[in-house]
Amino acid sequence: MSAAVRVVIADDQPLVRSGLVATLSGTGGIEVVGEAEDGRDAVRAARLLQPDVVLMDLSMPRMDGIEATRRIREDPRLSATRVLVLSAYGDDERVFGALRAGAGGFVLKNSAPERVAEAVDEVLRGGSYLSPAVAGSVVREVLERPAAPAIGAPEMVRLTDRELEVFRHLVGGLRNDEIADALNVGESTVKSHVQHLYRKLGVRDRVQVVVYAYEHGLVHPGVGPVSPQGTSPALDRRTGAVPPRPDGRTAAGH
Repeated sequence: MSAAVRVVIADDQPLVRSGLVATLSGTGGIEVVGEAEDGRDAVRAARLLQPDVVLMDLSMPRMDGIEATRRIREDPRLSATRVLVLSAYGDDERVFGALRAGAGGFVLKNSAPERVAEAVDEVLRGGSYLSPAVAGSVVREVLERPAAPAIGAPEMVRLTDRELEVFRHLVGGLRNDEIADALNVGESTVKSHVQHLYRKLGVRDRVQVVVYAYEHGLVHPGVGPVSPQGTSPALDRRTGAVPPRPDGRTAAGH
C-alpha cells in the first residue's frame, strides 16, 4: 500500500480550512498534516513538515499566497514540495502571478472532492492542473494581450537537439508518456531530458516552461509558432517554435 500524500492547507478562513480537511480526508490517500492561516505560517509549516503538496490561498494577511509560493519553491530544502493554488473565483487575475511564482496548478475552492484529489495527484507527479474555469481565464488573458514579439531567448541555445524536441512537445501539451511515444524513447529518458531542460531554462515545472515560451514570443495564441523574424510556423531550430496540437491543448490546460 502506497504512503498517503502529505498536504498542508493554507487559508485565512477557518471554515474553508475545515471544509478542505473534510474533503481531502474523504478521498482516501491524502493526509492533511498541517494548517496555516497566513503566508508566513504557510512557509513555516512547509519547512517544518516537508509536505508533498501545499494547498495555498492567494488572499491572506501578513504575506499573500503568491509570495509564500515563491519562497517555498525557491527554498532548496523544499525542492520536492509542490504548491497548488486555491481560489474562490475562476477569473482570478492573479493566476499568472501565481504560476510565475512556481505554483503547479490552480483549483477552485468549490471543486468536487474528486477534482481536488485529481489536482493534488497531478501536481505531485510533476504535471500541472488548472480548473476548467481558471483555464478559460488564462486563455482569455493570453488572447487579450498584444502578441509578444519573438525576442532573444539565450537559454535556448544551451538545449541539445533532443531537449529542444522535448521543449516543443511540453509547450504543445504532451504528457511525459506521450512525448516518449512521439520520440520512440522510454518515459524515464523523457523525464531525464525534462529535468535537464528545467535547469537550463531556469524554470521549476512545465507550467513555467509554457510561461517562458509565451513571454519570449516563441508561440502565439491563434497564430502558432513564430520565429524572431515574425514569420510562421517554425523556422530556426533554436527559436523553440512549438508545433500546435490538433486538439489545441497546451501544457497548462485540461
